[in-house]
Amino acid sequence: MNSMTESFPISRVPFSKRAFDLLLTIPGSVLLLPVMLAVALLVRLKLGSPVLFAQKRPGLNCRIFTLYKFRTMNDACDEQGNLLPDAQRLTKFGRFLRSASLDELPELFNVLAGQMSLVGPRPLLISYLKRYSPEQLRRQNVLPGLTGWAQVHGRNAISWEEKFKLDVWYVDHWSVWLDIRILFMTINKVFRREAISAPGQATVGEFLGSQPENKTRPGS
Repeated sequence: MNSMTESFPISRVPFSKRAFDLLLTIPGSVLLLPVMLAVALLVRLKLGSPVLFAQKRPGLNCRIFTLYKFRTMNDACDEQGNLLPDAQRLTKFGRFLRSASLDELPELFNVLAGQMSLVGPRPLLISYLKRYSPEQLRRQNVLPGLTGWAQVHGRNAISWEEKFKLDVWYVDHWSVWLDIRILFMTINKVFRREAISAPGQATVGEFLGSQPENKTRPGS
């Protein structure tokens, strides 16, 4: 954490948002359980164990939680024992899981636990907290989500600054109807498999810090 988070305003999850998440996630998790078991078995056979990728991420009000996803990379190392770059460890099978968003399915349990929402800014690395501008840090005023306003407007094909502006726009304009709209847009994006990774990269580049403000209004 840094000085920006010391006086961070405490936000609460609206009852309607939590109820909406549970209304969809509880039956959805039951229906998708056979799919998750099948994916888990394939990950174990093709990539070995552990089946799940677990990492600490900041959530609502910068509270730290453990994010769960299906593993998509192998553990290939160089001669010195250092992990190879993502592009070399991301397998064809892993690319398929990401393009179909199947690797995200375990996050449904984060939603059930109240650590995430179906819709919200994606939970990023803890190290990014100290790199956000005060405006960008407002993305932590809501629960992180499986999908979000930035994901349906470019996902990993847009710049970090554009993503964060879209995230903050979502924070300021949230409604249950907006969440419904984003979910339908996400289904369309998943079937079309758009903007899975940043141009020229296997995944998405690291956020190194805030760039000068772009005056384009997000969400317009």
